Amino acid sequence: MKVLFVCAGNAFRSPLAEALLKKLREDIEVDSAGIHPASRIAGATKKFLDRESALKNVKPRPEGIDSKNLEDYDLIIVMESWQRQAIIQLNPKVRDRIKVWDIPDPYYLPPEEANRVFETIKVKVEELAKQI
Repeated sequence: MKVLFVCAGNAFRSPLAEALLKKLREDIEVDSAGIHPASRIAGATKKFLDRESALKNVKPRPEGIDSKNLEDYDLIIVMESWQRQAIIQLNPKVRDRIKVWDIPDPYYLPPEEANRVFETIKVKVEELAKQI
């Protein structure tokens, strides 16, 4: 099983989900990417992962979706529906592998609200880890 998490910049949501799932399920391959990759993984993401003892699982820098062979993944989880559309435009063959989580981008949110977004991702990753 190969899982890909996708968000806008691969700085907040998708690397967080990737690191948490890697911690919970070492038996599956997990990766993440951004539609428009940022220059670095967000400090808030690293801080949350450190509290969750998952910081060692975070990648060194954001990666773009264009660097991934989408057909290699069994499941592609996007944080917002527009990201689903962007992936389908890149590769229509993976349409049925995409799941939308509807997780808002914490980029412009105050720290306490961003933390709630991270907690929501954590719960969804824990549920996913049990399902797959």
